[in-house]
Amino acid sequence: MSEPGDDGDNRARSIALLRMMERIRAFEEQAILAAERDRLVLGAIHPSIGQEACAAGIMQALRRDDILLATHRGHGHTLAKGADPLAMFRELLGRAGGCCGGKGGSMHIADFNVGMLGANGVVGANITIGAGAAHGLKLMGSDRIAVDIFGDGAVNRGPFLEGLNWAAVYALPVLFVCEDNQWSATTRTRTVTAGEGAGARAAAMGLPVTTVDGNNVEEVAAAADEMVARIRAGNGPEFLHAITYRQTGHTSFDKAAYRPEGEAERHKMEDDPIARQRAFLAGMGVRSAELETIHAEAQAEMAALLKEAAATPFPPDDTAFTDVQDIGSPAKEAF
Repeated sequence: MSEPGDDGDNRARSIALLRMMERIRAFEEQAILAAERDRLVLGAIHPSIGQEACAAGIMQALRRDDILLATHRGHGHTLAKGADPLAMFRELLGRAGGCCGGKGGSMHIADFNVGMLGANGVVGANITIGAGAAHGLKLMGSDRIAVDIFGDGAVNRGPFLEGLNWAAVYALPVLFVCEDNQWSATTRTRTVTAGEGAGARAAAMGLPVTTVDGNNVEEVAAAADEMVARIRAGNGPEFLHAITYRQTGHTSFDKAAYRPEGEAERHKMEDDPIARQRAFLAGMGVRSAELETIHAEAQAEMAALLKEAAATPFPPDDTAFTDVQDIGSPAKEAF
């Protein structure tokens, strides 16, 4: 982390945060086009447009060998952790060379090479998996940490209590992140959540809680730096509550008619994380031409990679049953 006086380092870091958010946004936009226009995506995708600051800000604080678990809305986290976007596009399209061999798709995207153990289509299920991964790291005596990202809807499911309780009892090296986009699929989260919400519940189990503006990537990154350092030093689990907003529907095909008219448009105009970082950088003296170049490069990169992924063949038929566990008939083998 740069010292306050290191203006050059701070500027470079802030530009890198913008570049990652632009790449995530461009990836998601191309994925939506592939799903809606070209019908290339196999299965549903859950875009994270509007939530890019969380992924970019948190992942920059991690090492490549740290562990990550994410939600079904996990493209941005995976990309920011260092995964190859071409392999990610191939995965979404079910093609050979996908990061899971074209078999996991969007909701189960993973890349063990960068410590990304997987997105998860079951809301909240990754919380207990993350606690388990962190316990393994502690037993190994490693200074690696686990980061577990979930949405606000997950705090109303059993794994939230189980995972946070286990991590607190055993002082595990895990950062829990509630990426609070204020909507649980099609339901306003606060209408189905009792009490003071995610942070209060984590605090009740003894976890230190930090709440941030999840659309301010500088604030997210600063908080992540401090929390990751404390966890890596052996101080136990912490909880980051990042308030953000999902600008799209729950899936790429969801028109989000359940939201109040004008709500999403207002967030896009007033609270878009990329626009806010562009304005921040302009205030630092970064020229508009440089900002436009960053945007154009991200758009061109992801358009080219999607085109390459779409030209990639499907996996051979004889690979259909590889990676599938088969121990034989339970009647013969298990009893």
